[in-house]
Amino acid sequence: MTDINISPSLLSADFSCLIDDIEEVEEAEWLHLDVMDGHFVPNISYGPCVISAIREISDHFFDTHLMISEPEKYISDFAESGSDAITVHAEACDDLVEVIDMIKENGCKAGVSLKPGTPLSDIEKVIPDLDLILIMTVEPGFGGQSFMHEVVPKISEVRDIITDIDKEIDLSVDGGISPETAPEVVEAGANVLVAGSAIFKGDIKKNLYELRNSALNTIK
Repeated sequence: MTDINISPSLLSADFSCLIDDIEEVEEAEWLHLDVMDGHFVPNISYGPCVISAIREISDHFFDTHLMISEPEKYISDFAESGSDAITVHAEACDDLVEVIDMIKENGCKAGVSLKPGTPLSDIEKVIPDLDLILIMTVEPGFGGQSFMHEVVPKISEVRDIITDIDKEIDLSVDGGISPETAPEVVEAGANVLVAGSAIFKGDIKKNLYELRNSALNTIK
């Protein structure tokens, strides 16, 4: 693993000047789009229509993170909105295999996310079918939470499995990612870093630069 992708989470952007904030992170590889329904998590964000509007102004790789109940009902909507990858929560799926198949049938890369307390055993059987695994290092639903260091061993375990099956699967980490915590998750094997507050609060370009350097210096 040599490439590190930075994925700014738009949940922390200023929606009154969203176009400007997206332009500020144009050097990032991905955009992380948090969709919340007020049911699976105690917050509500945005839906396919907003993602469609963002798609018109951005060439980023869109990782749409569905923090919603019954995601299978909305896969086609989020695919049509311009998502490149759709990530669902294992905890929200009655039939995870079926949902993964639906994502792929709609032309998107398939990702699965785990809450901090969800054991890796819940997704071990489907890992070979995935394109992306997202490990949460905070409880999903709100930005600005503190990084949970106790989740790091799970990241290492996932990286070991990916290496063993010899498949290109992105390993993403979301929650409390900053220049201070990035080295820890990169050393554990993550190659996609989702960051919200650490990028969008303050000087966006400077924050993005510092986060990337922190991550890249870890693998030199």
